[in-house]
Amino acid sequence: MEITREAIAEGLSRAQYVTTPRVETTLLLALRLEKPLLVEGPAGAGKTELGKVLATIVGTQLLRLQCYEGLDEARALYEWNYQKQLLRLQAGKGEGKGWEEMSGHLFSREYLLERPLLRAITSPHRAVLLIDEIDKADEEFEAFLLELLSDFQVSIPELGTIVAGERPIVVLTSNQTRELSDALKRRCLHLGLDFPSPQREEEIIRLKLPEIDGELARQVAAFVGKLRKLDLRKAPSVAETLDWASALLMLGVRGLDVSVVRQTLNVLLKYQEDLHGVEGKVTSLMGKSAR
Repeated sequence: MEITREAIAEGLSRAQYVTTPRVETTLLLALRLEKPLLVEGPAGAGKTELGKVLATIVGTQLLRLQCYEGLDEARALYEWNYQKQLLRLQAGKGEGKGWEEMSGHLFSREYLLERPLLRAITSPHRAVLLIDEIDKADEEFEAFLLELLSDFQVSIPELGTIVAGERPIVVLTSNQTRELSDALKRRCLHLGLDFPSPQREEEIIRLKLPEIDGELARQVAAFVGKLRKLDLRKAPSVAETLDWASALLMLGVRGLDVSVVRQTLNVLLKYQEDLHGVEGKVTSLMGKSAR
């Protein structure tokens, strides 16, 4: 079934993912052109969630590969189930079978542990492959990934070449902790995703927390917007904004004041140096509304 712009907008709305026409258009192009989508932006801006929502819109499974320093092909693609092979080999010896007789069976699909990349290729249905935080992986892994995304096939010495029956929908995310290669960027459609404006974040808060007072939602969004402009080790994510708004609701807060902000800052800020730096600036950040 062909996905339309309207279907994407409706799917994002159902998932309560507040977005823009540019995001909707980019998702549509990624699906129509069958090109990987690279989503770059600060941590907590909603990049991973976009991949999850896309799987829901298309109505397929989500396969997620979380990248990290030192990630190699074995962890991302496949490895053999050595423990199961060893048990079968021991059982074969008890049956009087030799290595030559057993080896062909030991290196069959039955003993193959498929990791996210291989599962995306072997899936009988078109899956969404979310490669999260690709910038955390090494450049060598990025080069390997580029080759895989070009052909959507993999060679396993014991089994031969496995070609994707259905090309997966690929979404890569990057927090821009390092520059990605030009080759990878050329291979992908690019989408820059920043933190929402205070007005849009207020809309998100109201959507996710319908019981919140409208003025409190506005104050929370405005304060977080100002907070993100400071030189912080980690700016609050949208999820942390929602956590803070939820905490304020639980405390029965109807409006922000200096005291309640200082008491609950640890919900928004996760590093002690950020807390110390912001505590003295709360009054100025709240402006005329400070009490």
